[in-house]
Amino acid sequence: MINTGDTAWVLVAAALVMFMTPGLAFFYAGMVRARNVLTMLMQNFFCLGLVSVLWAIVVYSIAFGGTNRLIGNLDFAWLGHFNTAPHGLALTIPPSLYMTYQLMFAVITPALITGAIADRVRFGAWAWFVGIWVLVVYAPIAHWVFAPAGWLARRGALDFAGGTVVHVNAGIAALAVVIVIGRRRGWPHAPMPPHSLPLTLLGTGILWFGWFGFNAGSALRADGLAVQALVNTHMAAAAAMLGWVVAERIHGGRATILGAASGAVAGLVAITPCAGYVGGMSPIAIGAITGVICYFAVNLKFKLGFDDALDVVGVHLVGGIVGSLLLGFFADKAVNGAGRNGVFVHGGGFGLLGEQALAVGATLVYSFVMTLAIAWVIDKVVPGGLRVGEESENVGLDLREHSEVAYSFAER
Repeated sequence: MINTGDTAWVLVAAALVMFMTPGLAFFYAGMVRARNVLTMLMQNFFCLGLVSVLWAIVVYSIAFGGTNRLIGNLDFAWLGHFNTAPHGLALTIPPSLYMTYQLMFAVITPALITGAIADRVRFGAWAWFVGIWVLVVYAPIAHWVFAPAGWLARRGALDFAGGTVVHVNAGIAALAVVIVIGRRRGWPHAPMPPHSLPLTLLGTGILWFGWFGFNAGSALRADGLAVQALVNTHMAAAAAMLGWVVAERIHGGRATILGAASGAVAGLVAITPCAGYVGGMSPIAIGAITGVICYFAVNLKFKLGFDDALDVVGVHLVGGIVGSLLLGFFADKAVNGAGRNGVFVHGGGFGLLGEQALAVGATLVYSFVMTLAIAWVIDKVVPGGLRVGEESENVGLDLREHSEVAYSFAER
């Protein structure tokens, strides 16, 4: 039975999640140098085109088709039978809307990777990477966790809106690509300050706004669970921002606008797997813990020597891991009967925490190994390789890759 209220809400939620990709583009673009702004915008925006077409052709089918535990079949390929709900899903919205809503998750996940590889990747090679990655990496992991037939879903791992599928997956993939392409020239000694923090803050606001669709929309209904997910989303982001800023102030002596923006996003990341399974003060605790942990995590790149340009590893990978594991402590069946009780809830135990750790571990291993292989092959096979040359990096990718500039001060 199709419920018109549920359908109306998920229509809005799908649009909100779509809007997150341009928001992410602004968030990242403000943090790069002025000569690479358009490249960052293009790498993100391009995902809306390529991933959408591939989703319709085959990726949706591999992610949600059939009953196999490891990978979907071709039932939904070329949008065949796309008005049939995936096996095991009892929907009150049109299955075609569910397909579209899930598409928006698939779009933003590879876009997240662009922050780590900023300033040094050839656009043509990036296009090849995105196309292969959503097919070989994103679709199988989405099947494991989001599809009821997937092996992690059957075991009882919980991921309300994509802590493992989106954030852990993209975060560890970003690290793999960074290992293949190496550091930016001059990093970490040459100054590479953000060129427009107002642009970054605008992107943060769009992400925060869109995340209500990301998390509350994942209830797939217009009911109390959606409201709880929305409240949890906001509270976790607010607490994480405070946690990051306080840690930054105590440890570094100053509270920065970049820190506030990064902290809010870290909280949004961490609450994503938890949004529909926790209540009360739990989202505030999850957000505060994550904000502090992610603040210190972003500094690990200097100690470990990997050039994660815009802190994708420190925010999305670490935030996704922390949120997914904290769900094993704070989950409460009183909030959502489809969930399980965590360690801190009466009648819980360590069972859910174990399943969460397994889901995180499986995602880390599969995504890292496959992404490393994809990036290495593209670097060897695609003409010019994955990384731009030294001259292009020095002049800027906007001119070399797109023959455009973001800002022109010439007299008219």
